[in-house]
Amino acid sequence: MIMTDKVIWITGASSGIGKALAIKFAKEGWKVAISARRENLLNEIAKIHSNIFSYPLDVTDSEKCKLVFNNIKEKFKSIDISFFSTGIHDPKSEKSLDLDKVRQIMEVNFFGTVNSINAVYKYYKERKSGQISIVSSVAGYRGLPAGGAYCASKSALTNFTESLNFEMKRKNVRVTLVSPGFIKTPMTDQNDFPMPFIKSPEFAAEQIYQGLVKKNSFEIHFPKIFTIIMKILQILPNWIYFRLVELRTRTIKYK
Repeated sequence: MIMTDKVIWITGASSGIGKALAIKFAKEGWKVAISARRENLLNEIAKIHSNIFSYPLDVTDSEKCKLVFNNIKEKFKSIDISFFSTGIHDPKSEKSLDLDKVRQIMEVNFFGTVNSINAVYKYYKERKSGQISIVSSVAGYRGLPAGGAYCASKSALTNFTESLNFEMKRKNVRVTLVSPGFIKTPMTDQNDFPMPFIKSPEFAAEQIYQGLVKKNSFEIHFPKIFTIIMKILQILPNWIYFRLVELRTRTIKYK
């Protein structure tokens, strides 16, 4: 491994895609700052990798987001990539209109990510270089059965990222949108339905690493065979889309 002076900050890094990506960048020689609520899990990762550093954070606290970012900046002086991947999902509550859960999902997935973006916003505008990367999902392409709050949070993130791209591009800051399909994580382990083309977190980390470091496209989406199908569904007339999805999801039982 060849060490570099490059630095990446990753939120949602205690498990799943965030954890796998942190390890991938560490193995590539980057200095990696990792954040999540579960400090014990962050510390376990940092103990194994000398170039991974733990910065516990609850992204729903906007002031703490700023404080953590400033601490990372103070230690490393510069942050080349800020990668925001915090997210929650509750398949059981999605089968009924649970307002508290809807608010919680939006608070973490959307506003938590916006809090993180807000923490780095001025820094990248003034630096006029670097990259902000935001994890959404193909679930943000269209509404899916038993996923209203999650789909809405991801749709909001996708649109927010597209809007942010217009502004940051003028400042020479790259904005990337990450839209995964099904990835085997503690979150998807809750699903009680078949997940087509499901991939490992390591697969996701490799795709994201290549997209962030080796390529220059706005959206990083994978696995391609699944995301292309979802993109086709995105442009279908409503009556066709609803009919196709209903046929595929008849086994879902609502409360």
